[in-house]
Amino acid sequence: EDNAEYGLGMSIGVKQIRDHVENTMKQVIASTCAPADMKAAAEAWIAAREDADGSKKASALLIAALDTYKSCCEDCDALVEELGKKRDYFIKKSVWIVGGDGWAYDIGYGGLDHVLASGENVNVLVFDTEIYSNTGGQASKSTPTGAVAKFAASGKKMRKKDLGLIATSYGYVYVAQVAMGADVNQFMKVILEAEAHDGPSIIIAYAPCVNHGIKYGMAKTQTREKEAVECGYWHLWRYVPGLAQQGKNPFVLDSKEPTGDFQAFLAGEVRYTSLKQTFPDVADELFQLAEANAKVRLASYKRMLIQ
Repeated sequence: EDNAEYGLGMSIGVKQIRDHVENTMKQVIASTCAPADMKAAAEAWIAAREDADGSKKASALLIAALDTYKSCCEDCDALVEELGKKRDYFIKKSVWIVGGDGWAYDIGYGGLDHVLASGENVNVLVFDTEIYSNTGGQASKSTPTGAVAKFAASGKKMRKKDLGLIATSYGYVYVAQVAMGADVNQFMKVILEAEAHDGPSIIIAYAPCVNHGIKYGMAKTQTREKEAVECGYWHLWRYVPGLAQQGKNPFVLDSKEPTGDFQAFLAGEVRYTSLKQTFPDVADELFQLAEANAKVRLASYKRMLIQ
């Protein structure tokens, strides 16, 4: 439950090492006898340090200069030796923190929130299975209304927590909800935007799991994601801070208006249909409430579209 904190620590550690690399390069540039090609490569690296593609090109030039370096003085030799030890940190690092909804929505939420609030350039990917998948199937704050899980044997009564919408309140965090099976292009666009964003990002991905009891099996999870979006059970959207800096609305709703049958979607999973067998008197009421809650969530996203 503390992977957010560990991920942040790793990111800060890498940043400190790369700061040291930059300071060493500045000493090379200031040296009176360092080779011209090494100085030029160092200047190019400093300029492109935080650019993924740029740092790759600059790193290649710098490594070539280091490998062909001929001793000129003890000071330069020491600087070149120090840079050689840190060459693995020349290319910009991409730090991704990965976990499930039990961690992100629930037991590790405090740490996750701290990481997002830090402003550090880290990326978070949440596999939202809507349940504690790896500890026996307990209900989490991501479990939606009406779903059956451990500690919610008679169906979850409360509405699902909207982790993404909470994260948008910071204003500088890149946030997105995705479902690969529903729109792979949106999924890839989100990955690239999150990586390019200079600051924290969080992507929440709908992830069907074995605990859902999908009636046509786990081989059809991509199809299940598509159906979830079509019926309005799950929504695709992005919050892009860079758009706000351009005077545009940072919230982008990628989902189309739901056209699928919400109740038919619920009927495709044992975690819902089992409620009709064990608590038939409350099942229909909770299923209707689940659909109403999904519509409330969509309405809240549509309000975000109004500037």
